[in-house]
Parts: sequence; structure tokens; C-alpha cells
Amino acid sequence: MTVRKLRAAMTAILLGTAVAAGSALVLAVPAQAVTVSYKIAPMLNEAKAMIAAKNYAGAKAKLNEAEAAASTPDDHTIINQMKAAISISSADPNTPGGAKAKFAQDYNAGKFKDVIADAEYLKKNNVFDAQSQLIVGQAYYKAADYAGCVKYTKSLGTGETALALQARCAYEVGDDVSQRAALDQLVARTGKCEYWTGLLKLGERARGLSDHNTLDINRIRMTAGCMQSKDDYISLGQFTLQFKLAAEAQTAMQKGVDAKLLTDDRSLRLLATAKQMASARAATEAKDLATANAAPQGDALVDIGENMIGEGKAKDAIGVIQNGLKKPLKDANNGQIRLGQAYLAAGQKKDAQAAFSKVKAPEKDAMVAHLWYLAASH
Repeated sequence: MTVRKLRAAMTAILLGTAVAAGSALVLAVPAQAVTVSYKIAPMLNEAKAMIAAKNYAGAKAKLNEAEAAASTPDDHTIINQMKAAISISSADPNTPGGAKAKFAQDYNAGKFKDVIADAEYLKKNNVFDAQSQLIVGQAYYKAADYAGCVKYTKSLGTGETALALQARCAYEVGDDVSQRAALDQLVARTGKCEYWTGLLKLGERARGLSDHNTLDINRIRMTAGCMQSKDDYISLGQFTLQFKLAAEAQTAMQKGVDAKLLTDDRSLRLLATAKQMASARAATEAKDLATANAAPQGDALVDIGENMIGEGKAKDAIGVIQNGLKKPLKDANNGQIRLGQAYLAAGQKKDAQAAFSKVKAPEKDAMVAHLWYLAASH
């Protein structure tokens, strides 16, 4: 609750109170109007004036005097409401309303370390709700206690806001492990590009990546629908051409042109080169496939299947790659990832996930396979 809302709550109580000379005090409450005894009305008027003057101790004393003289349920109802108003207005941390008021006031005043400490008052008064817990996490961040923020947010569960805050604080303190764990859950749950972007950047920084691993990370960015810049398209185009996957390069570059991000001469020349290479490879594909089928190892079949995915022949690629996997491979992980990629391109997401899940080591390949797995989750 913000300070404005807390003040509004108190104002509603005080403005609902009207005392006429020689008459009873009337307070409007949601259910019905209530009245208090004539003998305590002057005491409540005095207490009201003291509250307005911020003489909270005097107001409490006057309300205690009124309480001793109270004789009806309505008397106690209004006295209790005025006491609650004092707790809020005075930000008395030993009461539920006051603890909330102090919490909100400290946050709005930028006293973030005090906000963190206020959590103990909220717990003591059993008003430490989910929203307040998130605000404490934000206070850690705003106080630049990023390590404390990471530790604290790990206790908040797996809500999107808590995980996003954890990822941000982990980034600030350079805790890649915690940042990756949070972003991983966020991507799995939401598939949002803002989380994919952070997760893929972490992936690109992983140690020992092969060029093929980096190509995959760029592919996943495209698959997730998270291409955001000219460099994203150029990078994917260049890596695919490096691996002679010209049809895939052509598709990536053309999408960049269609997005009006690739308009310079260099980009257009790269697109033209990709078209020429794609045409040339398509012309020899049948011959290459026959040669690969006759070879003792399966790597050439995996390579052809990978190219077929870029040509839009994902279903055909599945069988070609499967045949490659039946033979000895120099890079079995690559074959398994390509099979998952082909399944995913063919719309067979469960089969894709099963294929990606088989890649366990080394860490760099397992990480890339897991990113593909996440891409197949949406």
C-alpha cells in the first residue's frame, strides 16, 4: 500500500466523523451508520483535533479515556477505528496499519535500508504479504545491495516479477549462475524475448564454444522470434555461410531485408552470394546424398540433413540425419542436435525435446542443446 492510499484510508475515517454541538458523533461505515454516546462525543472530538495536530500521544490518551467511558458497541467501533487511524498516521510499526504505513513512507522517501528492516515489523504484525515481499526485493536492488537481493529473491518463489528481479540483481553483481537459473525459468514459463535476449547473451559468453555452438545460439534467436538488430541477421547469415548452409543464410538475410534492417550494399551483396551458393548446392544435393549414403561414417549425412532444414525440407532431413546417426560419427552430439533441430522445424516439438535431452556432455554442447529444448517448449 502506498503512502497516498494509507493517507486516504485515514482521511476516510476522519472525514466520516461529524460532531454537532450537543449531539452524538456519527461515523459512516460500509455496513450502516453508527452513533456514539453523548458522554464520549466531546472526548472523540478532542482526540480528532489532536490527531490533526499530530499530537498522537495525547489522542491515544483521550481515546483510552473515551474507551473507559464507552457503553455501546458503536462506541467501541469508532474508538477502534480512530486508534487504527492514529497507527497509520503516526506510522507506529507495532501495529499492522502503522507497520504498513512506515514501510510505504520509507520506500517513497528512498530509505531503502529502512524498508528492508521494516520487513521484521510486517512479519511481527502478520502483514508481510506477497506484494510487500517483492517491494523488499526492490529495496535491496535500489539500495545497490545486489548480492543481498539475489539471496533474498531466491526465497520468493518462481513468480515472474521475483525471477526478473533476481536476474537483474545477479547481472549487477556478476553472478552468471544465478542469472542463468532465473532467466532459464523465465524463458521456460513465458518465452518472452526480453528474457531470451539475456539468456542467449550468457550462452554466447560460455567458455569453449565451437563455431557450430555459436551458430546454434544465433539460430535459436531466430527460432524464438527474437531477432532485434541488423547485427543479429548479419551474424546468422555469416555463420551459416561459413558452414556452407547457403539456403539458411539466404532465408536469414532475406528476413533482415524484409524487416528493413538490411538495406546497405554489403548486406545485399551477402544476400546475393547466399542465393548463388544455395542454387549451386541444390544442384548437387542428390549426388552428394548418394555419396554420403555410401560413406562408412555418418557425418556427411548429418551435414546434408542440416542443409535440408535450411532449404525447408525438415521432414526429409529427419530421415537423412537418422541414417547418419546409425553410422559412426566424429561428432555424435552434433548429429543429435541436428536431429532435434529437424524435428523442431517439422513441428514435432516433443520429438525435438527428446532428441535435445540426450545431449549430456560436454557442458558447452549440453548448454546449447538445452537452449534448443527451451525453444521447442513454445
